[in-house]
Amino acid sequence: MALVTAEIQAAFDRAERIVFLTGAGVSTKSGIPDYRSKNGVYQGLNYSPEYLLSDQAFSEIPEIQYHFMQENLYFPEAKPNVIHDKMAAFVHEDRAKVITQNIDDLDVKAGLSEDQLIRFHGSLYDLYCPKDGKKASLSAYQQSLYRKSDHEKIRPAITFYGEVPFRVEEALKWVSKADLVCLVGTSFKVYPFAGLLNAARRNVPILAVNLTPLPEMAGVKQIIGDAAIFFDELKN
Repeated sequence: MALVTAEIQAAFDRAERIVFLTGAGVSTKSGIPDYRSKNGVYQGLNYSPEYLLSDQAFSEIPEIQYHFMQENLYFPEAKPNVIHDKMAAFVHEDRAKVITQNIDDLDVKAGLSEDQLIRFHGSLYDLYCPKDGKKASLSAYQQSLYRKSDHEKIRPAITFYGEVPFRVEEALKWVSKADLVCLVGTSFKVYPFAGLLNAARRNVPILAVNLTPLPEMAGVKQIIGDAAIFFDELKN
């Protein structure tokens, strides 16, 4: 049975200002593990993820945090999959924008620019030294947490727990103007990302495409199934 029904396809065909809100489930088809599933990178940790990926941990246990991120979060060879590509196709028709929790830059690899994409939680590949704001290369960071010249710490420009996400007001504005909102591959448990839906106008269709059901949310039509199959079926 098809995941994309005639009704769903018609909703996409009518829409001119689609906003995709995406999470880790979008990138699993590209070989990047998610976070909270039974096989996710948060399983079996000695620290809570809320601490291990926090600004506090960057201050208190930076080496442990660094090794965790190097071993579990970085997949520089990963390529976009059908979900990224189909969303990008809608964007390039000037009919959609993407707001993602993902920090893997696969939407950038799919061809999206800053005016088409909000990386709400930043990018693993935007590296800098907090001491002076100077950029660092991925190769340098892969070799050491510390900058060679002065032994100052390097970090990615991602939203650690305890920090404010990127471009929040702009994201709210995008959702407020949407005529269709589509959640893809997200548990929708992390705030303020999950709060973006509050900006959607009344009666705007909201779809959620996930392998597992989300908690009941008023006005959200849930499609339970593989998002890669859904986007393969969906016509732009």
